[in-house]
Amino acid sequence: MRNALAISGLDCFYGEVQVLHGIGLELRDGEVLCLLGRNGAGKTTLLKAIMGLVPAQSGSIRLRERELTALPPHEVPKAGVAYVPQGRRLFAELTVAENIEIGLMARNKGAQTRDSVLDLFPLLRERLKQRSGTLSGGEQQMLAMARALCLEPDVLLLDEPTEGLMPSMIAKIRETVGRLRERRVSTILVEQRVEAVLSVADRVVFIENGRNRETVDIEKLRADPALVKRYVGVG
Repeated sequence: MRNALAISGLDCFYGEVQVLHGIGLELRDGEVLCLLGRNGAGKTTLLKAIMGLVPAQSGSIRLRERELTALPPHEVPKAGVAYVPQGRRLFAELTVAENIEIGLMARNKGAQTRDSVLDLFPLLRERLKQRSGTLSGGEQQMLAMARALCLEPDVLLLDEPTEGLMPSMIAKIRETVGRLRERRVSTILVEQRVEAVLSVADRVVFIENGRNRETVDIEKLRADPALVKRYVGVG
C-alpha cells in the first residue's frame, strides 16, 4: 500500500525551544492513523507543522510526491490537506450554508462536492439557514469537518474532534470517520482517550516529548492495553 503522507526527521521549535525531535511517520492511503499521547506531547504541533503553521527547522513532509515544507501555509490546503483544529473556528455569524461555501471556494468546488459532503452529515441539511454560532457543540464539529471536506482533500487532520461532546455525537463523529475511510480519505486523528479510537483507527502512533516512540496496529493495542498506560498514563 502506498503512502498518502510521509514525514521524516521533522524538527520544529517554538522560539528557541525544540518541540518536535526527528518525528517520522507514514500515513497510508485510506487509513485512519491515530496520534496518542499526554497533553503537551507534541500531537497538535505535528498537525500544525503539516499545515505549515509551525515551520519545519529540518526534515521532510511529503504529500504523495510533493514536498510540503516548501509551501506557504495558504498553499497547503490547495495541495490536498485539510485541517480541523481544536475549537472548530467557524464563522459564528454566518449560516451553515455560508460556512460550507467558504470551504468550496478554497479549491473552486461546486454543487456536486457540496452534496457529497452533506451526504455525510444529513443533519446539516436541516440547518443550512441557521447561524453556526447557535449550533450545538456536536453540530459545530460536524460543520467544521464538512467545511474541511469541501476541499476534497487527500489527507484530513482532525484534532480531538470528540472533545466535550455527548456520547451520541461522539458516535456520529466516529461513524463519519469510518465512512471517510470508505471514500479513501487518509486521516490523522489526534485523541486523548483510547476508547475513542479503538473502533476507527487502523494504526496508532504514540507521541512522547515530541518523539514518535512506537507505531502499532490497532489489533496489538487491543491485545496489549499496557501500551496505553506506558505512553498516555491511563488504563
